[in-house]
Amino acid sequence: MIHFPAQRRGPLSALSLRLAAAIGLVLAVVAVVFIERNGYRDVNGDGLTLLDCFYYAVVSLSTTGYGDIVPATQEARLVNVLFITPARVLFLIILVGTTLEVLTEQYRTGRRLHRWERKVKDHVIICGYGTKGRSAISALMENGLDKSRIVVVERDGPALRQATSNGLVVIEGSATRSSVLNQAHVRTAKAVIIATDSDDASVLVALTVRQLTAGQVRIIAAAREAENAPLLKQSGAHHVIVSSATAGRLLGLSTSAPPLIDVVEDLLTPGQGMALAMRSAERHEVGKNPRELETLVIALVRRGKVVTVADRANAVIETGDMLVHVRDDRPTANTLP
Repeated sequence: MIHFPAQRRGPLSALSLRLAAAIGLVLAVVAVVFIERNGYRDVNGDGLTLLDCFYYAVVSLSTTGYGDIVPATQEARLVNVLFITPARVLFLIILVGTTLEVLTEQYRTGRRLHRWERKVKDHVIICGYGTKGRSAISALMENGLDKSRIVVVERDGPALRQATSNGLVVIEGSATRSSVLNQAHVRTAKAVIIATDSDDASVLVALTVRQLTAGQVRIIAAAREAENAPLLKQSGAHHVIVSSATAGRLLGLSTSAPPLIDVVEDLLTPGQGMALAMRSAERHEVGKNPRELETLVIALVRRGKVVTVADRANAVIETGDMLVHVRDDRPTANTLP
């Protein structure tokens, strides 16, 4: 099942609005009947009281119509035709509003699904909306990826609702099932990020994605244990991030070299100061050593392989290289004189 971000009010708000509209309509009919009460005939023959007007309004709007109170004059009948009859139709629409809203929502969801299926392409699929999945989405959006190009695959109810409330499209189900990944249009995806809670599930997801896409879609997976990283790569993952080993190294750095952990934290935290970025080499930069540039370049990406600036033999910028550099990520950086 595909869940789209909610675009409607809460149920209590919608119900309160309908109730207020129904009460307002009843009061309006009561007022009109009370003003024209001399034009109505009562079986008792004693005229219409305010309570009689309420009674007539309710039985008329609900189409019950007992016939004990009827319009007798031409003016009262004209008012009945021009006002009370349309009010009766409107009152019935309010009463069946819930059914109409459900049908409308189903139609709207169908339209959104059809439009989404036509446009979804070069998107990123996030398998798992836990801590790792949410962090991956934040990093993607910080690097300019539009939220509409992110699809979450999640089967946990609370996590699913949180993802939809954050404006993301969510496929409900397990990412290990090919039918679920097909709903996410995995064959036209740009990349699949596997952020499940267990390594065995990650391996199954990687195998399923590789089988469906014939290895044409980039797979990035997170592993809890370093010993499972080779298995994930054999299963089809192009890159494996070992969360436990990475956390352990950072913990070790924080003890033996505290300033280094501050630098790493600064690089990984958006809007704090420094941030890692990547851009294409410009024409006037070709043939130069990265150390000669004003930008602080720490590596080159050449034909899919990383060339560090420490490699003096190859650390010369060539056409088509991507420059990995450190940029100023402070929010006020662009506003400084």
